[in-house]
Amino acid sequence: MNRKLVIILSALYVIFMAILMVYYRQNGESFKSTVAIGGVVCGAIPLLLALFTKLQFNLPIVISYLIFLIGSQYLGSILGWYGLGWWDTFMHLVSGAILAFTGIALYERMIHRNAGDEISPWFVFWFTLSFAALGGVLWEIYEFTCDQFFGMTLQGGGNKDTMTDLVAGTVGGLIIAVWSGVRTKKKIKKEYPQM
Repeated sequence: MNRKLVIILSALYVIFMAILMVYYRQNGESFKSTVAIGGVVCGAIPLLLALFTKLQFNLPIVISYLIFLIGSQYLGSILGWYGLGWWDTFMHLVSGAILAFTGIALYERMIHRNAGDEISPWFVFWFTLSFAALGGVLWEIYEFTCDQFFGMTLQGGGNKDTMTDLVAGTVGGLIIAVWSGVRTKKKIKKEYPQM
């Protein structure tokens, strides 16, 4: 069921962005058309993974990802909400939280199921926070690269914009990292009361 829902939701987003791409291209709005092309590509990622791999999907993360794409690509870039000033920072806060949840999901798939009381809540905290922070850094490298090589203005505010984005993403990751550390500690105490 998760796989079918991922395919349906991703396909709907891809179709929506493809329609916008054609509409804005016909109206001579090349920036919005380019953003819509990016939307088709980003929306196709979970779709292609669902169609051509046997990955188990964490549905809340996929839905969060698609909502983030709507917020950043459609609302932020196409409708101009980034002009509000706070929207970019809010989107980076949200992306940090989504990356942290993704880190938790990956961590839970990678650990040995019998690890039990050997798992340190502090390790879970640091892994989650580090995963979110790394994702933010990689995104800022992407923005810098696009600005330098393709003449884009993704880092419109220069160093201040970059640092604000990194801080916001890290705070989003920190909130989820604290929650994950506390959750792990409670889980260990519940399953291993002698600890």
